[in-house]
Amino acid sequence: MPKYLLRAVSISLVFFFMLAIAMSQEEVNENLSAESKLLLPPNAKPGECYARVFTPPAYNTESEKVLKRQASEQIEIIPAKYEWVEEKVLIKETSYELEVVPGEYDTVEEKVMVKPATKEVNEIPAEYEWVEEKILDKPAYTVWKKGRGPIERIDNGTGEIMCLVEVPATYKTVKKQVVKKPASTAEVEIPAEYVTVKKVVMKTEPTTRKVEIPAEYKTVKTLKLVSEAKINRTPIPEEYEDITKTVKVSEGKMEWRPVLCETNLTPEVITSIQNALRDAGYYKGPIDGAIGSQSIAALKSYQRDKGMAEGGLTIESLKELGVIR
Repeated sequence: MPKYLLRAVSISLVFFFMLAIAMSQEEVNENLSAESKLLLPPNAKPGECYARVFTPPAYNTESEKVLKRQASEQIEIIPAKYEWVEEKVLIKETSYELEVVPGEYDTVEEKVMVKPATKEVNEIPAEYEWVEEKILDKPAYTVWKKGRGPIERIDNGTGEIMCLVEVPATYKTVKKQVVKKPASTAEVEIPAEYVTVKKVVMKTEPTTRKVEIPAEYKTVKTLKLVSEAKINRTPIPEEYEDITKTVKVSEGKMEWRPVLCETNLTPEVITSIQNALRDAGYYKGPIDGAIGSQSIAALKSYQRDKGMAEGGLTIESLKELGVIR
């Protein structure tokens, strides 16, 4: 389809839409019921066109002070400070000990009895001598011998004469040792025996004395506390901030707004609207002087962002775009 025909169809549709809106109040009133009459534009002026458009909710921007942060305190811990110092420390306490002072001695000579005096009994042996002495060697005895003479006795047994003859004793001379002087004892005194010795004798006795042993110290490095740890508390007051919030003051509603009528809606006006929407950054379609879907969508976006009534070529929108004054 040729481009000029598309533009003609678009203009015809818009004219038809605006013509329906621009019908006289009397004709509309005749064809509408009493209830519908309440929905018509109030205080309409002859010769003006109106469109029922959606007026978005109205909002006000209000500032309010709100608590951003509760009151608190900042705690700063300052650590303890130490430093190395040399210090003399006791490692062994003072003590005492007893010291023996030896005695004094001297060497002296002394006669010492090593064997006391005693008495000894000496035995004096007996004295003997040799003497000759006649001693009986065989005693006298009697024996029977055959006898002769009248003094002989007749043995009736044998008829022999037996004589009892006495045989005299016999002696012999012998030497024997006899005690000349019997043994005896003699008591002899043995004098004591002495020796001269050297010995050490004590002149003075040993003694003791109390000796003090001094304390012992050692120099060491120690970590000494210079300042104790501290806690600094800094109060932090509560903090408020001003916030801006949008408060709805009225609900969105449908209402009648004056729009361009058929007389004023020319291709030149549509071209001006497209140029203004393009300059505002809303329209990216062709500048062809025809109200198409792209133009209507761009106009609605512009009206929505500006908080104006949406849905038609309202006088308010055109004034805002600078198309009319």
